[in-house]
Order: sequence, then C-alpha cells, then structure tokens
Amino acid sequence: MRVLDASSIIYAWDNYPPAIFPPLWDWMGQCMREGSLMIPSVAFDEVQRKTPECADWMLDQPITRLPMTEAILLDALRIKGLIGVVGDHYHPKGVGENDLLIIATARAHQATLVTDEERQLNPPKEPRRVKIPAVCARLDVAVPCENYLEFIKQARQVFG
Repeated sequence: MRVLDASSIIYAWDNYPPAIFPPLWDWMGQCMREGSLMIPSVAFDEVQRKTPECADWMLDQPITRLPMTEAILLDALRIKGLIGVVGDHYHPKGVGENDLLIIATARAHQATLVTDEERQLNPPKEPRRVKIPAVCARLDVAVPCENYLEFIKQARQVFG
C-alpha cells in the first residue's frame, strides 16, 4: 500500500495532466479504488485548498481518506520530539505539523509514503530543517519513502 503526500498528487496533476495522460490517471484511479493508494485526511485537505480540481477527481475515484487517530497523533508528537520541535516552533524550511501527521499515518498503516518533497543528501545542522524524506529515513521513524516518478517506475505499467 502507498500513502500520498499532497506534494506528489499535486506534482502529478501539474506535470502529467489527465487530459494529456489519461492512461496514467486511469491506472491511478484503479489503484485508489482497489485501496492500494490512499491519502491521509490532512493531505487531502491540503490538495483541496491548493488544487480543488485534483481533489474533485480523487473524490470521483473514490480515494480512501485515512483519518487521524489517537495513535497517529501520538506518533506524530513522538516524531516531533525526535526532530527537536518545541511547541509550534517549526522551522519554515523543514517539516510542518501536517507533514508529521502524514508520516505518522504512513507508519500506522505500514505503507510507503509517496512525497515529492526535496531529498536532503546531507542532513541539515538544524534538525528542525529536515524535510519529509529525511524524517522517514530516520531509524526511529523508518517509513519507506519514494517520489512520484519512483512510484510510477516501480509499477512497471505501460501507459500508452
């Protein structure tokens, strides 16, 4: 199973528009209907705010929106402590509260997280500046993470 971050579905919508790449979107819709591709409710809300047409398309599939549970909230709080965020003092260039909820949702469902947030080859000196892939790669978080293009490649589907 894969869990979508808002960044990936918006990236796909902007770079592989359904009108130009219908077989790709047919396949993604099939993945959503089968339940192998889901989205955390907070990520869906973000997509709805930024790209309402994409959110409408997802609702038509329909995609499963994973709710926030107490276990997910507690795990997000644990991860927040691991990266040194105190209170609401997130670094503007690092993960935010929704990002931690999305990571914790992927962990709760033992899923791979599909995100197009920047990969940081060298960890930043300021731990609060980490992006989603760096948080996922921590041994004490351990969430498999891939970007949208990697997601498409691993599927080994032919879209033509």
